[in-house]
Amino acid sequence: MNRYLSLTALAFVLATVIACTTACTTKDNPDEIRRRAAEATETMRRDTKAVVEGVKEGMGRDNKAININKASREDLVALPGVTEHEADRIIADRPYDDAHDLVTRHVLPQAEYDKISDRLIAGH
Repeated sequence: MNRYLSLTALAFVLATVIACTTACTTKDNPDEIRRRAAEATETMRRDTKAVVEGVKEGMGRDNKAININKASREDLVALPGVTEHEADRIIADRPYDDAHDLVTRHVLPQAEYDKISDRLIAGH
């Protein structure tokens, strides 16, 4: 009999907790929903604008060709895959008539050159 009372009491407590939880939650009013939606929209607009500006800046930077006859060591190392040692070799073997001279003179392997060839010029 005590076991039956314990299970009944537990069921009653559980039912009460569920009823209170369900009854105590209030629905958001429409004004609150609109306010939160406006805040989220403004945050997304601001974040999107920042991303677009970053992409534009990055694309503008990527489109600038580097003159291998005049570039600094730092400019050369900033190219994808170019090590400090390779940058030093590029500088030491100047001048170049063509950017592809980096491969023909064995300064860079063809695979590395292919990754950056669109960003290199050999102006005098």
